[in-house]
Amino acid sequence: MKIVLVCFAGMSTSLLVTKMKKAAEERGLQVQIEAVSTADMRESLEGAQVVLLGPQARYMLGEVREAVDGAVPVEVIDSKLYGAMGGAGVLDLAMSLGA
Repeated sequence: MKIVLVCFAGMSTSLLVTKMKKAAEERGLQVQIEAVSTADMRESLEGAQVVLLGPQARYMLGEVREAVDGAVPVEVIDSKLYGAMGGAGVLDLAMSLGA
């Protein structure tokens, strides 16, 4: 499963990606997870099965949904979960959307 996380610069989300990958590894899940900036988002959507937006990129929800044309679930990560860098919880969200 390919999971794309979108935020402004991809920096803070990179830490979250690391935690998500660790949680996936502990569960024996085969996933590809990447963080991309809003500017580079369109190039990274190909093959994505789930797209999650950082709370700071919430304003782009409509644009991202339009970009995937309904083919991929797109959701905003809960700000408390994002702030806590809850990798396992965000992975759970992604898996529930992509199942």
